[in-house]
Amino acid sequence: MTAALLVDSVTVHYGPVLALDRATLSLQAGRVCGLVGMNGSGKSTLFKTIIGLVRPDTGRVLINGGTPAQARRAGHVGYLPQSEDIDWTFPLSVRDVVLTGRYGHMGPARRARKSDHEAVDTALSRVELDGYQHRQIGQLSGGQRKRAFLARCITQGADLLLLDEPFAGVDKRSEATISRVLRDLAAAGATILIATHDLHALPDLADEAILLMRTVLMHDRPATVLQPQNLARAFGFDVAGES
Repeated sequence: MTAALLVDSVTVHYGPVLALDRATLSLQAGRVCGLVGMNGSGKSTLFKTIIGLVRPDTGRVLINGGTPAQARRAGHVGYLPQSEDIDWTFPLSVRDVVLTGRYGHMGPARRARKSDHEAVDTALSRVELDGYQHRQIGQLSGGQRKRAFLARCITQGADLLLLDEPFAGVDKRSEATISRVLRDLAAAGATILIATHDLHALPDLADEAILLMRTVLMHDRPATVLQPQNLARAFGFDVAGES
């Protein structure tokens, strides 16, 4: 069976700094996978390499058997970045932002059709933002913003979703809504990779988890990956010395 996502021995440097060291992982369709690691462990670099924003020094990335560039052109990859990567002052409404997910389905003129507007309506409803569609995107709360960009991924129809800290700074309602939508998308066949520090919620959300410290230290069930002795390998604390 062709992996939905294959990262094969990927190494990335930023100048002299080693960001990823022969990182290797494989994900199948219909799975939710948590990506766990401390700040600076390479999670964001891994995401940017998967979507083709960073070119690896060595190794390869395949999405459904094709290159990241092919997958991106076909609209197969959806990316929800961290909040600090976005200019929240840009004068776009929530609906405008979600509609950008349909660009790959439009012609060169980027003229939205009835089907595009219907897709936006459906996505906004799924993330419970129906009543906020005409607000400027920066006027939303942190959790609402994350839901808006998740709606954008839904309208895109991506079958690989990469979410970078989707639960950081969100309220409980947004966390529950995002989790429910992600599980529904996986049940429909999407593959979802989530970088998260919210380790308590991971066992209920994810089917599997990856422990990253510039390379993949472990890839297993969340209950196994989150054992203290395993987390110590990535976060550098002394399990034996703790009471």
